[in-house]
Amino acid sequence: MSIAHDQFCDIERPDLKIAYLDCLSGISGDMTLAALIDAGVELAAIQTGIASLGLPEVKLATSEVKRKGFRGLHLTVEHPPEHAHRHLHHITDMIDGSQLTGRQKDLAKRIFTRLGEAEAKVHGTTIRKVHFHEVGAIDSIADIVGAAIGWDLLGVDRIVCSALPTGRGTIDIAHGTCSIPAPATAELLAGIPLAESHVAAELTTPTGAAIAATLVDHFGPLPAMKIERIGYGAGTRDLEQQANLLRLFVGEAVDALAADQIWVLETNLDDVSGEVIGFATTKLLEAGALDVYATAIQMKKSRPGVTLTVLCQPPQVEKIERILFRETGTLGVRRWPAARHKLERKPHQVETEFGTIEGKLGWIAGEEPAFSPEFESCSRIARERDVPLKDVYDAAQRSWRATMASP
Repeated sequence: MSIAHDQFCDIERPDLKIAYLDCLSGISGDMTLAALIDAGVELAAIQTGIASLGLPEVKLATSEVKRKGFRGLHLTVEHPPEHAHRHLHHITDMIDGSQLTGRQKDLAKRIFTRLGEAEAKVHGTTIRKVHFHEVGAIDSIADIVGAAIGWDLLGVDRIVCSALPTGRGTIDIAHGTCSIPAPATAELLAGIPLAESHVAAELTTPTGAAIAATLVDHFGPLPAMKIERIGYGAGTRDLEQQANLLRLFVGEAVDALAADQIWVLETNLDDVSGEVIGFATTKLLEAGALDVYATAIQMKKSRPGVTLTVLCQPPQVEKIERILFRETGTLGVRRWPAARHKLERKPHQVETEFGTIEGKLGWIAGEEPAFSPEFESCSRIARERDVPLKDVYDAAQRSWRATMASP
């Protein structure tokens, strides 16, 4: 492989170590910590780290349990009664004064800071003044710091997580009764794919949401991987509908292609002009759609029509739907999630005799990258220099090939 290849691309290693969180029944701090221990992280090492926070009487106790007939590890935090409510700086001071490694301290503080930001927003205050209640209790501190230690000791390169179910119904918290997800949990889950659930219980807790929002690199389906071990973290409640377990898969990547989850939205139109469809397409792309395309179809009563299809990321679904309804006048939009494989990519520039040309590099892990010039950049130069567009494209590719061939 050429030096130029290594210079331009951060290629995933064939031995990339992956962790996958299968959250069919949601995620909480204790379930995460239990899954890490069940997957092989030493309980004694986590216990030592928590004790160094100035909490020597806090003990982590684990036991094997059954949830809907499946085994899992259940974790409880044993500690003396306390009535203290802490601010963020109290907790970060504890972490800074502990014997945790630098990376463990950083992970723990990032999770708590994410929690603090969410709490501050929903309560209309500052992160400095936000008053932790449940998440400032000893058991939550042990869960979050223990999870930070556990993820560090697990030593994975990438964390992937399924869509998260929140559950439904209500829950009683320090501020009274509220709908599930609790306000801070909902804030933490903004931008994260959620899975529908009919379970009348809180499946994803604030601590679980904070861990996922802070540490997960990507949300989507189980990636192609060679599984080495699986940890099962059990929730306290035994759900009627399903096993209350968090599964943690640990293994090596075996697929050279990156993957993610997108949404497909489409509607059939038979009474809309081409101008309206063109305008809607522009609005959809401006709103962040990955792609928009129209397909000619034959509709009822032999009327010719068009299927307008939009591909987008999960956070854009509601905005895209609104544009489709508003701009096309359609009465209904179909939508479904789709798994997508894609090349790794990054922006790149090449220098040519016509000037700098923008483009993208795309590659499969372990293989040479390909360069694709951007149309807008090439067309701008073609107009400015009064040269054929194909000559600009050719110049860009020649420059890229010369770069790859250079030592």
